[in-house]
Amino acid sequence: MTHAVLQYSYRDDYLEARESYRSAHLALAWAAVERGDLVLGGAVGTGPYEGLLVFKGENAVERASDFASADPYVTSGLVTSWTVRPWATVVGVDAASPVQP
Repeated sequence: MTHAVLQYSYRDDYLEARESYRSAHLALAWAAVERGDLVLGGAVGTGPYEGLLVFKGENAVERASDFASADPYVTSGLVTSWTVRPWATVVGVDAASPVQP
């Protein structure tokens, strides 16, 4: 198992503009949870002008990229940029490669 982090940067009027797309975005996210791909997702900071989503699985980077490509927030232009990075998890119950002291 591996982990990946998907990070979104939103346009300035994100809070007002998201209402038309929020239901479809959340449906996509909850479907990813149901499949076991998405662990957590949500806004980061007090803005909230960035989003962070954590994926897991054998192809976590690919799953996160596929999610972003299909996400109404991305396809509608609410997301101004996004990145997917592998995350080497070493601490925690769900760590991919646990390392003990």
